[in-house]
Amino acid sequence: MAIRETPISEIDQAATKAHEAFLTYRFAKSAIKISFLNSIADTIEKQKEALSAIASKETSLPHERLIGEVNRTVNQLRQFAEFLKDSSWVRPIINRADPERKPLPKPDLRQMQIPLGPVAVFGASNFPFAYSVCGGDTVSALAAGCTVVYKANPGHPETSAAVAKIIIETAKQIGVPEGVFAMIQGVSTETGMHLVMHPLIKAVGFTGSFKGGRALYDACAKRDEPIPVYAEMGSTNPVFILPEILAQKGGEIARALAASNTASAGQFCTNPGIMVAQEAGEIKNFYDEFAKVIRATPSAPMLTKPIYNSFEKSMKAISGKKEINIAAVADDNKNENAHAHMFISSGENFLNDKELWEEMFGPSSIQVRAKTRYEMMKIAASLQGQLTATVWGTDNDLKSNIELVRLLELKAGRLIINGVPTGVEVTAAMNHGGPYPATTDSKFTSVGTQAIYRFTRPVCYQNFPEFLLPDELI
Repeated sequence: MAIRETPISEIDQAATKAHEAFLTYRFAKSAIKISFLNSIADTIEKQKEALSAIASKETSLPHERLIGEVNRTVNQLRQFAEFLKDSSWVRPIINRADPERKPLPKPDLRQMQIPLGPVAVFGASNFPFAYSVCGGDTVSALAAGCTVVYKANPGHPETSAAVAKIIIETAKQIGVPEGVFAMIQGVSTETGMHLVMHPLIKAVGFTGSFKGGRALYDACAKRDEPIPVYAEMGSTNPVFILPEILAQKGGEIARALAASNTASAGQFCTNPGIMVAQEAGEIKNFYDEFAKVIRATPSAPMLTKPIYNSFEKSMKAISGKKEINIAAVADDNKNENAHAHMFISSGENFLNDKELWEEMFGPSSIQVRAKTRYEMMKIAASLQGQLTATVWGTDNDLKSNIELVRLLELKAGRLIINGVPTGVEVTAAMNHGGPYPATTDSKFTSVGTQAIYRFTRPVCYQNFPEFLLPDELI
């Protein structure tokens, strides 16, 4: 499908209609929003085979993987619908008046969350459903009472158009205002930049590269009215493997991490890309088993040609470094496919080469040999903000390395013990976020029902008569 650049006039019209729709939609009762989200979920579920076929053609992702992603998208729609059934989500606070208080009367104060306004959403290339048109950003914004103007990812335009059609047609059937959702398309940066600079847009949700997210963040900070940009920009998701568990289960851990690292051609934002273990005799077994998986991993097409080109450029740059050992590369020789790579670096070299700290989006990892526990801690301290950080250890390991875990709390939004970071559960407790540069605001998550609070703000009502108060504050 050819990608049409949405004209500036149509972008302005979409933002204006989104604003006009917001003035009504923000007062929509929970029952209306619940029906809206559930109806979208029902239609997507009915069409999941057809939608998956379209997405597979555009992204080269396997049908089974895409069906699972559609199911996840449906589930998160229904999860937000369920979330709205309990009005406590608006966080009502009621402090009643005390006119007899001395020396001054106490006023009646009540507070709750209200929606921000029209939201611009930018979808991800690697999740054509769950982080795309009807992904977490769109769903949480609609649940909050915001309207959405969605900028389609050029990696799957036909899939985006099919899902957008479902949302728009469902809105008509439910009777929510026209303009509650709109989609624009384009490959130029000007299309998305014009959208976020429109004065009626009040927030931005973004999933993608550091370069793209930072450009939007900087632009929105320079607006006459700066607006929040919730950008998820990637992560290397470091893994630390402690000595005792390495000796006991090194091969098993290697196989689990290698499978996580190469899943879906390494195109997950939670892909474990840096793995740190202390030098010891047991590390050889870990490396040998990891290398076996890498060599046996079939090469695979990546989502888009630019993503493949970027991965290949990274592999050539790392392979050309004198201090890096190319420990394993996938065996097959299919051209235009991503081949899994395993590199090994000393801890000292890793600390001195900041290029190794950067995300390499694809099936590759930097294995770091730390000489001592002190060097492992030094490596952990050097890391930038991450979406996840993982520690593998026995109870004895963990008791001896509590300071490592406490340090990683400052580095990541989600900490994992004895597991892999890929596989993001959509629940209220999930935090898919983290310190910069993983995201632009570490206080919020882009996954789970708590994501709704990116698109709300608190308002305090002082001395309001009951007939003027929102129902949730009576």
